[in-house]
Amino acid sequence: MLDSPFRLRLPPVFSVLRVCRNNTCASSALPESSFSAWSRGDLEEGIRLAEAAVRTEPDCAGNCEALARAWYAALLVRVRRLSSAALILAEVDELSARSDADGGTAVVSLLGAADLAFARGDTSAAVDLAARGADRARRAGLHGFLPDAHTVLALSALRQGDMSVSAQFADQLRDYALLGRTAHGPSQCAWAAAQLLEVRGGPASAAQLIAGIATDDRLLLELLTSQPTAAAWLVRATRKLGDEVLARRVVAGAGALAVRNPELCSVGAAAGHAAGLLDGDPDGVLAAAAAHQDPWAAASAAEDAGKFLAARPAERQRAVEAFESAADGYAGAGAPWDARRVASRLRALGVRRGRHPQYAGRSGPDAGTLTNTEAAVAELVSQGFTNSQVGERLFISGHTVAFHLKKIFRKMDVASRVELTRAWSRVPGASREGARAS
Repeated sequence: MLDSPFRLRLPPVFSVLRVCRNNTCASSALPESSFSAWSRGDLEEGIRLAEAAVRTEPDCAGNCEALARAWYAALLVRVRRLSSAALILAEVDELSARSDADGGTAVVSLLGAADLAFARGDTSAAVDLAARGADRARRAGLHGFLPDAHTVLALSALRQGDMSVSAQFADQLRDYALLGRTAHGPSQCAWAAAQLLEVRGGPASAAQLIAGIATDDRLLLELLTSQPTAAAWLVRATRKLGDEVLARRVVAGAGALAVRNPELCSVGAAAGHAAGLLDGDPDGVLAAAAAHQDPWAAASAAEDAGKFLAARPAERQRAVEAFESAADGYAGAGAPWDARRVASRLRALGVRRGRHPQYAGRSGPDAGTLTNTEAAVAELVSQGFTNSQVGERLFISGHTVAFHLKKIFRKMDVASRVELTRAWSRVPGASREGARAS
């Protein structure tokens, strides 16, 4: 069973790092009220109280001032007010550099910056910042922050098409959620794990996590208030599982949240996207694409609209336009795996976009001669996927996979899949700069 985060009274950063013992400290009291409002779905009130905490003169010698700013920045990132969040995080970084004796505030600063980079679509920066934050958290003994870092790393790897890293995180994130190892957001860990498991083994492999989120009012609310892309994904996932009741439950939850917070564009866009998916309404989904503040979410909505339109012969041109917008959006959001999927949809409509976006992959002397596509094929084959399964994940045919595999065998001087797996395991994977474009 998923463990709910609503047992907390304080924002997660305070629950892990708070050292203030002043019961009248407004820099911690106001974030506590903000967290309470946010947790019940009053997001606008939660943001207002978090901003008030930042504007209040600190009256303690602890780290409440930096933590109040970190909490406020986290909320701004969640509603995709990214420019304002960047300014606040710069202040957190400055406070950390000035008075962070144990390194805890530096961890918060790094992970906040990682969330911001991911929301902006700069997945490479998000990976670097999250990895540094995780390393500092381990060294400081702040293991409660690791699920946050691992969520960013896992989702970034998925968007970049790095299936090996995605697979490594899937089970770990699922355990974080199911075993209650994170106070920061078990629904977010479960949601990230579900996405990774779905890619690895189809919707059925993630069914327990999907149902666990969608059937628990508190967990569903926690996720919808934290991830503007979650509502649409849950609708797609529950419908793939054939559960219209759960899909409607997600849409109702997202809609109610939008009604309670009419000034938050990101919340309204997420609700409109989910509702348009449920109703099969391409115009509603396109309207959500235009309203989304998150670049990846906007691209996702454009792709969903394109799928609806492509099913209507008379709407072919609009479908192409939607898919083109999605492909460009994904490329700009650091999501080559998604962009390549859309390129395959365009090919089905007779449109070719030329050079495919690059996947993240392994780099090193043994892999340096492989093209980007060949590196992606080698990565998946080494994980045990069949040609057909590799093709499904790379949006190419099984015959094309076999063609690439022959070239991989020749270039890497191996004669079988077993030899390839052994050789690929010796290819350096730490830098993951990506193979050259095909």
